[in-house]
Amino acid sequence: MKKFAIVLSGCGVQDGAEIHESIMAMLAVDMAGCSYQLFAPDVEQFRVVNHLTGEKVSEKRNVLVESARIARGNIKPLGEYRAADYDALLFPGGFGAALNLSTYGSDGQRMKVNPEVERAVKKAYDQKKMIGAMCIAPVAIAKILGKGVLTIGSDRGTAADIESFGAKHENSGKGEVVVDANNRLFTTPCYMLNSTIKDIFEGATNLVAQMVNAMR
Repeated sequence: MKKFAIVLSGCGVQDGAEIHESIMAMLAVDMAGCSYQLFAPDVEQFRVVNHLTGEKVSEKRNVLVESARIARGNIKPLGEYRAADYDALLFPGGFGAALNLSTYGSDGQRMKVNPEVERAVKKAYDQKKMIGAMCIAPVAIAKILGKGVLTIGSDRGTAADIESFGAKHENSGKGEVVVDANNRLFTTPCYMLNSTIKDIFEGATNLVAQMVNAMR
């Protein structure tokens, strides 16, 4: 049975992991006959947002603790990730990927990546594991690797940022997956487009199917 490591970035689209994308990623892995282990960095969130009003609130939350809500408690600190134990590494999106896993949401092209995220991606890449990223998460992959063909949909500004890091952007539609076979990278746009939850399911399912197929 192939094993996926799925990295979350909190709980909730505006300040953490996008919940639909996270759940659909887990479902797609399970439906493909594979297993998964969830991880998240044990760090403070960049910000906390009231998802009813969209307003920032003055409280502090921990990314690992918040991610545990989605994981039903079955989650490990990202520092415990070992690439040799898994066949694939997968990142759902949400603003947490641009605020907690990296600083793209606040710093743009001057972004930095969480050291544990950078280590995980580099180790997975060096060991020729499959790397998948959804929604805005491919930006961090581009920054870390400085190469590869990726997609975040069709947003020109974000695509330009990806290319400024040395990667190449390819436009994509709802549910579509861009595959870079040479670098073992798999990306899908999800809510970077005006998607429905059905589109998210299709994107996650197609993404995981392509990753599993590449493992054969």
